[in-house]
Amino acid sequence: MSSTPGTPTAPGTPTAPGTPGSPVIGVLALQGDVREHMAALAAADAAAVPVRRAADLAAVDGLVIPGGESTTISKLAVQFGLMEPLRAAVRDGLPVYGTCAGLIMLADKILDPRSGQETFGGIDMIVRRNAFGRQNESFEALVDVTGVPGGPVEGVFIRAPWVESVGAGVEVLAEHRGHIVAVRQGRVMATSFHPELTGDHRVHELFVHTVRTGS
Repeated sequence: MSSTPGTPTAPGTPTAPGTPGSPVIGVLALQGDVREHMAALAAADAAAVPVRRAADLAAVDGLVIPGGESTTISKLAVQFGLMEPLRAAVRDGLPVYGTCAGLIMLADKILDPRSGQETFGGIDMIVRRNAFGRQNESFEALVDVTGVPGGPVEGVFIRAPWVESVGAGVEVLAEHRGHIVAVRQGRVMATSFHPELTGDHRVHELFVHTVRTGS
């Protein structure tokens, strides 16, 4: 990971320019693998910028919520005044993609939350934290993701959550070991795994397409 848990990403995190006319996609830069997502977005032909303040949201066409620690992201979002602005942005239709902890942050309900843990919401789902096991039980697996051409994607599962159940408006994009690991509701999508750590940018390309087209 590019930052120490509980520590906001350094202010020097560079932007990753895309080609002229590329959508501008922010990466929530409070904690987690921010640089890896920015590199993946740039490879998917988006201009990637770090988002640390509510004012930064006005400059982006979409947002990625990276993996890390969902409890830490929740606390830092409150501390930096981002919790309510991000909730409002999701409600207002900002395209958002969350990985691992980001999936948890996009859930309307956590089955096993820590005391005081909050989420941004946006996907009508119930999730279970650390469902696939502890750090030493992390693994990689090939996952077929609806909407991603070219065969399975390689997913890195690190203390990964899974989705226990979804509402009627949620599309299940992928399952692994009988559990839901990728979902989409409108312009909000999430995966239990980390595609940004593999060099395979097709999931990010799918999200960039959503940002470009609104679907």
